[in-house]
Amino acid sequence: MTAPAYLDTPQGRRLAYHRTDGAGPGVVFLGGFMSDMTGTKAQHLEAWARARGQAFLRFDYSGHGQSSGAFAEGCIGDWAQDAETAITALTDGPQVLVGSSMGGWIALLLARALPERVVGLVGIAAAPDFTEDSMWASFAEDQRATIMGAGRIEIPSGYDDSPYTITRRLIEDGRENLVLRDPLRLPFPVRLLQGTADEDVEVATALRLLDHIDCADARLTLVKGADHRFSEPDNLALVEQAISELLPA
Repeated sequence: MTAPAYLDTPQGRRLAYHRTDGAGPGVVFLGGFMSDMTGTKAQHLEAWARARGQAFLRFDYSGHGQSSGAFAEGCIGDWAQDAETAITALTDGPQVLVGSSMGGWIALLLARALPERVVGLVGIAAAPDFTEDSMWASFAEDQRATIMGAGRIEIPSGYDDSPYTITRRLIEDGRENLVLRDPLRLPFPVRLLQGTADEDVEVATALRLLDHIDCADARLTLVKGADHRFSEPDNLALVEQAISELLPA
């Protein structure tokens, strides 16, 4: 496996990335919470973009994968800042953002921060505002008290033996970056993909996002039986199709 290159950010973080040169608009993959750029979707899309001659970027947020920092020290604002720095420094011209789970939230924040650089958005089980609407909303009173008092709790992960560390900073920063409470205009095509068997992001979240955004060309595809990973061959083919719709023929 090829070693990543590194980008030093103005905030003193070091981001690992892989960049493929090619035609624009470029494609940027934005990973999920505690995920990294070596996942199935990221690597599959890199190979797909290379075969098309399309520019492509995948990277690790700080505290994720091969980038610097500890995961528990990060928050949505930090990771959105990482993504904005990576796009500004490592890509040229317009980009199609492909956001998986938390990456869908990051993509929406980027669309607000860099409107001139975004020409399309694909959300794969997009999870906007999940720290508030999924995590905080589901915590029992004793868990909320522990977060506010001790500053953190650990909750089980559905993917491996390592628990998620949820910090007070993550929750409070998430509230500063919510996107479903205020008008959200997206003046470019949007494609949302959502599995009906997803146990992490409910179909209701995808419907809420579709209803909330102000977008003239927004479509939601529900895939019966697909889970949160959305990484089966037929799922990946749908992701390719969604991105292709947003790129020049």
